[in-house]
Amino acid sequence: MPARLVRFLLLAALFATSAAVAAPAPWYQWRSKLNGALHCAQTSPGEGWERVRGPFRDVRCERPVRVPNSLNGV
Repeated sequence: MPARLVRFLLLAALFATSAAVAAPAPWYQWRSKLNGALHCAQTSPGEGWERVRGPFRDVRCERPVRVPNSLNGV
C-alpha cells in the first residue's frame, strides 16, 4: 500500500476512536435573576440566568456526575 493511504487510514482510525469515547456535555441547573425560576440546560439560557448546581448527567438535573477522587485533587 502506498504511504499516503496508510497515513490516511491511520488518521481515520484515530478520529473514529476518539469520537467513540467522547462523553455528552453535562447539564446544569440555572436560576433566573428576574423571578428565581429554575431551569436545567447544558449551556446558559442567557444573561439573566446564573448557574446554581451541577454538573448532572440527565436533562432533569437529578443524577449528579460522579468525578473520580484523582480528578478532584483529593
